[in-house]
Amino acid sequence: MTSSSRTRLLAFGALGAGVVAAGLYARRRRAGRAASAAPAPRNPLLGEPTTRPEIIDVVTDDGAVLHARAYGPADAPPIVLVHGWACSIEYWYPQINALAGDYRVIAYDQRGHGRSTAGTRVFDPDVLADDLEAVLEATVVGDHKAEIVGHSMGGMSIIAWAERHSDKVDRFASAVLLASTATDSLVAESTVIPLPPRFPKVPLPVGRAIIGASLPIVSTPMTAKAIQYVTMSPRATREEVEFCGKIVSGCQPRTRGGWGIALSNLDIRRGLENLTVPTTVLVGTVDRLTPQSHARRLARTLDQADNLQRLIVLPGVGHMSSVEDPESVNREIVRLRAL
Repeated sequence: MTSSSRTRLLAFGALGAGVVAAGLYARRRRAGRAASAAPAPRNPLLGEPTTRPEIIDVVTDDGAVLHARAYGPADAPPIVLVHGWACSIEYWYPQINALAGDYRVIAYDQRGHGRSTAGTRVFDPDVLADDLEAVLEATVVGDHKAEIVGHSMGGMSIIAWAERHSDKVDRFASAVLLASTATDSLVAESTVIPLPPRFPKVPLPVGRAIIGASLPIVSTPMTAKAIQYVTMSPRATREEVEFCGKIVSGCQPRTRGGWGIALSNLDIRRGLENLTVPTTVLVGTVDRLTPQSHARRLARTLDQADNLQRLIVLPGVGHMSSVEDPESVNREIVRLRAL
């Protein structure tokens, strides 16, 4: 058997394991719902914001157009939100709805996501860093400094930005919140695929084949269960699952696959050394994509440099932390903004 054949076989086996795990998870969910079939009340934080945004198109050096929106008073303290892999501005609705009345809440679609174009550069951490720098230059004006909040790949964008644009950290950032994120070893430490004891880590070729897949995600009940298994906790409400599923399935397959390949090779540990502002690290206890091991390493590094504000561990919360527990996330955003 050739090396490429073995890689494909491993990839199919891993995908099969993920489907089996999702099926087992679905059965547990059905059993849990049997006692109470009453639908969860609608969460207004997940609705489209009623505050009308200012639309800002940020053009990068290579011609990509990054779609940004600024909600709330123009002279209010700014908060910049950076979403994760396969998401979009909509992911931040729970924060925009809660905070735009008192703050200037700025969010943008990452390159190739949502309404932003892909440009011509090869996807890598430098692109994440340069795009964030371009958005900050365009939206954080005057003497203002922003609290910068990143989820998953958004947190990686902030760390990559601090590594590549270290001279701009004190200019643009008042504080940072790193939610459900990591700097390296994404494939090795993921717990999405259940493995036997003799395989403590996902083989890199398998993980890269899965995370870099460019297949479309078709919205079906099984897809929703799989998305919940991978990205959320068993206690996530149906509304939260549908909210995140719609966002993830709406991501262009080529964007999702391209950024997946880029993240599989990620190593931006040096960037933490340049985060010289108060920084909080946040993670859920059932995060399978970026487990607690990542958050604890981030916190240790930041603490050694005396820049760690808090390490927050949210019990029973999965990877989509700012959707599953928006109250805790919003409370920490407000606390950091007041420093």
